Amino acid sequence: MAKRNLPLSKVYALMESGPVVLVSTAHKGKANIMAMSWHTMMEFEPPLIGCVISEMNFSFKAVKATKECVINIPTVELAAQMAGCGNTSGENIDKFSKFKLTAVPASNVTAPLIGECYVNLECRVIDTRLVKQYNFFILEVVKAWIDPARKDPKTIHHLGMDKFMAAGEILKLRSKMK
Repeated sequence: MAKRNLPLSKVYALMESGPVVLVSTAHKGKANIMAMSWHTMMEFEPPLIGCVISEMNFSFKAVKATKECVINIPTVELAAQMAGCGNTSGENIDKFSKFKLTAVPASNVTAPLIGECYVNLECRVIDTRLVKQYNFFILEVVKAWIDPARKDPKTIHHLGMDKFMAAGEILKLRSKMK
């Protein structure tokens, strides 16, 4: 078996933990959307999600100040909007309007849901101890929404830089987890 050295900058693409999500926030009367792929499940119930939001990102200030957001899971049909949200700053533009996405009122947080996404997770920040050092927020999902009409949705996964992959074939394997 001949293996070769893998540059450390390539590790992210191998360890990517889940779909690219769109994080919506609302702060000082302004709603915003950012694309995010640096997140991980931390607990099942209540659902806890850890995520990294760069302090250079416009949404960082909103999440830090309001201690809430919505994690919206888009499908491949929204790939262009997802990329657009990830490549622009909401500081000077309304991303909902620019990318033709619908802001829907949430029930437990002030940040809006994105109507076109097949899943919306209303979240509250419950731990900020790692924010100063790592920009790592721990969120608790307080309300979850799903579009039951969407069958076998194809999510978008980031492979680093400008490479993405659509979720592939579903495998059913025996599991002892309930």
